[in-house]
Amino acid sequence: DYPEAADYIRSYVESNQINDYLNLIYESKRQCSIPVIASINCYKADTWINFAKQIEISGANALELNIFSIDTNPHEDSNQLEKRYIEILRKVKEHVHIPVIIKMGKFFENIPSVVYKLYANGAAAVVLFNRFYQPDINIHSLQMTSGTVFSQDGSLGDTLRWTAIVSGSIPQIDLAASTGVHDWEDVIKCILAGSTTVQLCSTVYQHGYEIIPLILNNMTEWMNTMNFQDIAAFKGKLNHAHIPDPTVYERVQFMKYFSNRD
Repeated sequence: DYPEAADYIRSYVESNQINDYLNLIYESKRQCSIPVIASINCYKADTWINFAKQIEISGANALELNIFSIDTNPHEDSNQLEKRYIEILRKVKEHVHIPVIIKMGKFFENIPSVVYKLYANGAAAVVLFNRFYQPDINIHSLQMTSGTVFSQDGSLGDTLRWTAIVSGSIPQIDLAASTGVHDWEDVIKCILAGSTTVQLCSTVYQHGYEIIPLILNNMTEWMNTMNFQDIAAFKGKLNHAHIPDPTVYERVQFMKYFSNRD
């Protein structure tokens, strides 16, 4: 009944959430010796330019643009999503000086091509991939509901495939592997595929922060067993460019795989 009041409340809540986030960046930067990378969900470039500038002022070392967007218009060209990513990156980079990272989805016809264009337009790194909201349907109430929030153990396949392919074909850009990373073995797999860094989310929510030192300790033990002096010694060792048969990352016909199993 009172649209002006509703607009005011929405603006007030959004403003306070932004201020809380900027304060979190400032305090994290003040108390931590490690780099602080801010991350914001981004859809339209103009909406986030001012926020990006505030994030830089708050002390963030880099900014990740987590772009949640898919094409649903049947009358729109299939390249519009790709153009939207580039537009967001360009406009934000015009207003900040810190490195800008793109966290992208996997709904593209040619993922390596998109990553290369992001690199060419100034992306400091690319994250493969963000995890979209998962819808579900309640068959009893006949309503749309929210699906599983966390990624599932065993859902690392697409992340490994595209990390290996992209790192092998575009070695000049840093990649972060994300989605499906649940334990120390997953982290090692991502680095072997060519990722520079690995992002953890679901496993931290499910097991608490103590999962992080556990992962690091197990990685150290594995590296000692395998005689790797540092991460650089095995980073990308099994990416698309470094294995005898790179087509293993390109196979999509799963029946060929299962037909060879006992």
